[in-house]
Amino acid sequence: MTIAYGLDFGTTNSVLATTCGTTTQSVLMQTPVGETDTLRTALSFMKKGLHGLSSEAGPAAIAQFIDNPGECRFLQSIKTFAASALFQGTLVFAKRYDFEDLMHAFLSRLRDYAGAEFEGGAGRVVVGRPVRFAGSNPDERLATERYNAALARFGFPEVHHVYEPVAAAFYFARNLDRDATVLVSDFGGGTTDYSLIRFESHAGRLTATPLGHSGVGVAGDNFDFRIIDNIVSPVIGKGSMFKSFDKLLEVPTSYYANFGRWNQLSIFKTLRDFTELKKLVRASLEPEKLEAFVDLIEMDEGYPLYQAVSATKMRLSNAEETEFAFPPLGDKARRVVRRCDFEGWIAPELERIEEALDDVLTQTGTAPGDIDKVFLTGGTSFVPAVRRLFEQRFDRDRIESGGELLSIAHGLALIGARDDIADWSARTL
Repeated sequence: MTIAYGLDFGTTNSVLATTCGTTTQSVLMQTPVGETDTLRTALSFMKKGLHGLSSEAGPAAIAQFIDNPGECRFLQSIKTFAASALFQGTLVFAKRYDFEDLMHAFLSRLRDYAGAEFEGGAGRVVVGRPVRFAGSNPDERLATERYNAALARFGFPEVHHVYEPVAAAFYFARNLDRDATVLVSDFGGGTTDYSLIRFESHAGRLTATPLGHSGVGVAGDNFDFRIIDNIVSPVIGKGSMFKSFDKLLEVPTSYYANFGRWNQLSIFKTLRDFTELKKLVRASLEPEKLEAFVDLIEMDEGYPLYQAVSATKMRLSNAEETEFAFPPLGDKARRVVRRCDFEGWIAPELERIEEALDDVLTQTGTAPGDIDKVFLTGGTSFVPAVRRLFEQRFDRDRIESGGELLSIAHGLALIGARDDIADWSARTL
């Protein structure tokens, strides 16, 4: 039997699964800070000797970053660079890393943590990809080329690309007891993807007919940004003024747009914009706010801020209100956040997510009543306002969820074990 690996290289988390007979199992990774089956998609680099670099990934990268403030280069959400032609690499301690270098570095550490369970050359690897990559003008061909360049270094005899919601659909569909038209909605950190698939069983073999796909580069990270934009950014100078000769000008909002993608914070202090921001402190009418912004970047507080924001969002999934606090910014950033306010902030994103849902239904001529099952996967599916979008269109007994972090990787591995894998690959769907 062909050994197949399912690789869910995610914006926030990455998961690896492998076939075991007709079932799958998650590959456990022994990291320096403990065992895990879900690896945070984060990288850290430290200088080693005169010219060398050492790297860690996942929770070990986070621990290294926290333990070595100012000495560690930390990167996260690197997947959001995949389809961007504007991203031509970044410098890590004077060494240039292209996207494929960063992806390879991350997967190399994942392989080291997995040990003998993940060996290049041992079998085919099936990697998930979103229907639409993140970014304002994503180049899907470029993203595919970058994925292939990174994976080629491991020597796999076959590399296949499968839409992430298709993989999730296959994972859920294995338990179907009758033919069904299935809508899978995959909410990641950077993208929201839909796949509408007709599953049928012929002589005991599951077949699938893809009916349509749609996606949008909006998901959980955008929700995080709305919390920051409404609570944190005003505390660190957004909307404040500075003097330029005899004029009063507003601090450029572009500085705060970096919070829209967590990966941007990782490189912000290496950019010219950060140099310009520091110069504005002297001309600002509220210099203490911009000083707080500069300190946040220089002290690499981006990840702790990410944790505080993410925790607030999660609590709002179960409570009508909660308190946001971020100690480095003191009491000025402390605020009670109500769920109704949060839902107002994310209304533009919810509209785009719903438009993408409309798109897949319209392009396939499918009415909500024609769909037998709706599977929701991904962490953002827990947000009550997101679930309501589906409950307003589909009966609750047709909506299912589960395996939010593992379903894609396991679906990819199951597809990888099939002889008809070409029929499931993104290039033919």
